[in-house]
Amino acid sequence: MAQRPKKGDAHGSMPGGRLAAVAERFFSFMNSYAGHFRVHLKSQASNAAAYLKGLTTKDLKKNMERMSEADSKRTSDPMQHFITDSPWPYREVMDHVACDTSAAIGDEYDAGLIIDESGIVKKGDQSVGVARQWIGNIGKVENGQVGVYGSLVNGSYRSIIDARLYLPKEWTSSKKRLDKAKVPEAERSFKTKETIALEIVKNAIELGLKFGWVGGDAGYGKNLSFAFEIERLNKVFLLDVHKDQLIYLKEPQFQIPEYSGRGRKPTRTKPVIEPIRVDAWAESQPQESWQRAKVRLGTKGPVEYEYLTARIWVYEQEYGIRQWHLVIRRDPETKSDYKYSLSNPPESTPLERLAYMRAQRYWVERSFEDAKQNFGMADYQVRTWPGWHHHMAMVMMAMVFLLMEKIENQEETPLLTGRDVNELLTFYLYKESPTEEEIYRRIATRHKKRQRDIENRSRRRAKSLVST
Repeated sequence: MAQRPKKGDAHGSMPGGRLAAVAERFFSFMNSYAGHFRVHLKSQASNAAAYLKGLTTKDLKKNMERMSEADSKRTSDPMQHFITDSPWPYREVMDHVACDTSAAIGDEYDAGLIIDESGIVKKGDQSVGVARQWIGNIGKVENGQVGVYGSLVNGSYRSIIDARLYLPKEWTSSKKRLDKAKVPEAERSFKTKETIALEIVKNAIELGLKFGWVGGDAGYGKNLSFAFEIERLNKVFLLDVHKDQLIYLKEPQFQIPEYSGRGRKPTRTKPVIEPIRVDAWAESQPQESWQRAKVRLGTKGPVEYEYLTARIWVYEQEYGIRQWHLVIRRDPETKSDYKYSLSNPPESTPLERLAYMRAQRYWVERSFEDAKQNFGMADYQVRTWPGWHHHMAMVMMAMVFLLMEKIENQEETPLLTGRDVNELLTFYLYKESPTEEEIYRRIATRHKKRQRDIENRSRRRAKSLVST
């Protein structure tokens, strides 16, 4: 399970005493990343700190204008340059976050590396990767961007440790769009989401992150290629599959089908027995075969599901035949909401272990909620490839800082949330109330920008009228 926090110096006997040092820990944390933001002998660390402060400030819309307003000595232009144009290495920052997360909650048995995607609805067609595509978190096809993410999860502790933008084929087939969005040459060929997910897993292994298995939803379990590739890396997986996934209840034997006398003569072997769909098998099982298992403690008490498990065989021509675990979960009260998963740990793996692995997906969704609600994951104002990954790297920094605060304060404040950390940082980083002069400065700055925008729109409108 997650490591117990190291006890620091007490800040008095009142509960939550350690919370008072949150600003000190924030700057210490930021300093540990400062080296990544030195570009061409010039440091962008102050802009990085300002951006991170903006992401972690309570009730502040996470755009450049609002974040710069939170710092009276800074305008939005340097931060916009920092995110959009400055060539600081986002991959180094993401890898640093990944290593910090692994040091905090990594475990070669209880921690899981969970792959998931998240979409962000966007208007227009200029932002890198934007297209009409399936946005899973809203459950429909919409215009937007989709990222593939890796999260390290251990019990209720979690943090995003990798983020990579998915480029649809309409983008990878257009050199003009790729150039304009500043997509690196190495990222211009089309990659499926499964390919991107595999890159995330391989990178985690290369970094030496500690995790016991790889998890993912049916988008990554379909056609089984991702599962087979994870097994090739000598890693355990537990991946959801669709209800029409075919399995064999006995190890299939193979032979070349008899020639019917029509068409080409068969030359490849095929299984002699017919496979069965996972949902059909589940429906054929008696009620007494289902077992209950507790997977976590919810706000209303223990959360339990009913499970069926079996040892089955799967076959893919490219990879051959494997014997894996089939895990089926359903709601114990309604006997509905079936989820089907395949997993490859040893045959002796108990049901409770398989149920725990499957249940850790729940916390990944909480990671996305934290990132979007508290740290501006979806509030970026960038259109380029570097800008998108720069923003996600900063959000990941905010996430691992939250994780560290939860561990630091778990004894005194076990229910600490992202919103709590936002409020604490807002108080300790911005103690001084703005003066009347400062309020007028902010108003004047906003009015000046608004007037400039009006003039720019008027000029664009005039040009369009002249061209028509």
